Amino acid sequence: MAVQTRTIKRRIKSVKNTRKITKAMEMVAASKMRKAVNSVIGSRPYSKLAWNTVKSIGSRVDMSLHPLLRKEETAKNVLVLLITSDKGLAGGFNTNILRRTKKIMEELGEGVNIQTICIGKRGADAMRRMNRGIMASFVDITNNTTFEEVLPIGRMVIDEFTKGNVDKVFVAYTDFVSAVSQNPLILELLPLGTEEDMEQIGEVTEVDKGKEKTYLEAKEYTFEPSPQLVLNQILPRLVETMVYQAVLESAASEHSARMMAMRSATDAAGEMLDDLTFTFNQARQAGITQEIAEISSGKAALEG
Repeated sequence: MAVQTRTIKRRIKSVKNTRKITKAMEMVAASKMRKAVNSVIGSRPYSKLAWNTVKSIGSRVDMSLHPLLRKEETAKNVLVLLITSDKGLAGGFNTNILRRTKKIMEELGEGVNIQTICIGKRGADAMRRMNRGIMASFVDITNNTTFEEVLPIGRMVIDEFTKGNVDKVFVAYTDFVSAVSQNPLILELLPLGTEEDMEQIGEVTEVDKGKEKTYLEAKEYTFEPSPQLVLNQILPRLVETMVYQAVLESAASEHSARMMAMRSATDAAGEMLDDLTFTFNQARQAGITQEIAEISSGKAALEG
């Protein structure tokens, strides 16, 4: 019985230490989440306006004016920009976006050549296991993300599309909705995706939708000094902005998912401690009862 109580004591100590670790990780994730959420909320209106601007321009100007406006009827070469985390312990954050990415790759068919650009170690590892080509891999991007860090990635995507190396570009990331809700999304970045894509990102009110619809219904654009020069400047910047926004959304979602996962682990450790303490008290009481019984039996034997 003494051996059993010592074993339970060791387990209680181990669970207490684990709970301290998960609680600390929850607090760290919460701190990172607040910073990431402030960044994503602050930049989201600009990114949505940028996307709508690109869509509106693309639907009203000659596609031959800029390579980013070209459209291919059939896509033989596809590039997927996959954004995941570098570390685990984030619940289903990586699993959900990887499942969506695998599904879209299967839907594209066997005859399509698919290349990936991976932001995050977990995504790169998954692509290697799936035997998918990795054009480039980046780590340590989702912590304290800056536009300067993401800019080379956006330019790489633009270069691959404008040179004709790829016919379509998808961005796979996790959209931040709230601290307890994250939505894995795959958007068609190039050629310019549908207007409905942006309605999936974040919380869009009916008033905002009305404003966006009014904006998109503009009938004419005036370019100064010329459409070619304006598009050369604005279109690459807007695509780079969308890549940056996707990274911000994914970073906020990652820290939120990790915070909730660590909170659940802390709560589970607390429940386990309660069960172990109850079991320990039962074992100790049983030991005391047994000792009393043995003493009583010994006394009765001596008196007899």
